[in-house]
Amino acid sequence: MGECFNGDPAYVGPYQGAVTGLFNYPMYYTIKDVFGSGKSMTQIPQRYNDEGPHFSDIDALGLFVDNHDNARFLNQFNNQQGFKSALTFALTGRGIPFYYYGSEQAYAGGNDPQNRESLWQDMDTNSDIYKMTAAINKARKAHQIWDHPLEEKYKLDNFYAFARGDFMVALTNSGNTVDISVPNAPFADGTKVCNIFYPT
Repeated sequence: MGECFNGDPAYVGPYQGAVTGLFNYPMYYTIKDVFGSGKSMTQIPQRYNDEGPHFSDIDALGLFVDNHDNARFLNQFNNQQGFKSALTFALTGRGIPFYYYGSEQAYAGGNDPQNRESLWQDMDTNSDIYKMTAAINKARKAHQIWDHPLEEKYKLDNFYAFARGDFMVALTNSGNTVDISVPNAPFADGTKVCNIFYPT
């Protein structure tokens, strides 16, 4: 996995000719804009569209929220709900998910080296983000979402829904409840659907 620290797909894309996998830095900046600053969720599909002509394989790009080179999301934005939505997107969107240690403990360190906190004294498997991440990983494995393309289902400035096979992801960046009737959901009539965070 290579790293080209730049947000322009036209600049980063050609490096995929040298290494198959690259961190998706252009999408990283979009994630911060959308989930941190509350800018329109329509920027996510637009980013994928912008990347299409420049990358040979978007699905081989590393999708991430935090890493060792940048101040953590929660250092830049006091937005726990946005952070959870960002992590959910990074674990389920197009690309290879890269999850930086400490995100599950809501670490909020600044620029290097403040973003390289030690974990052993804080590891808590009962934290809400740890349990959220575990639920997402369990579901993405059960549904093998990597074998299914991302199919956009609905988008608004504060709502974005997509499916990977019969696994559907619905995200908001407003911190409020959004009541949406999503057309063309990937379920046959009569299918029992559950929320992975509140299984019955």
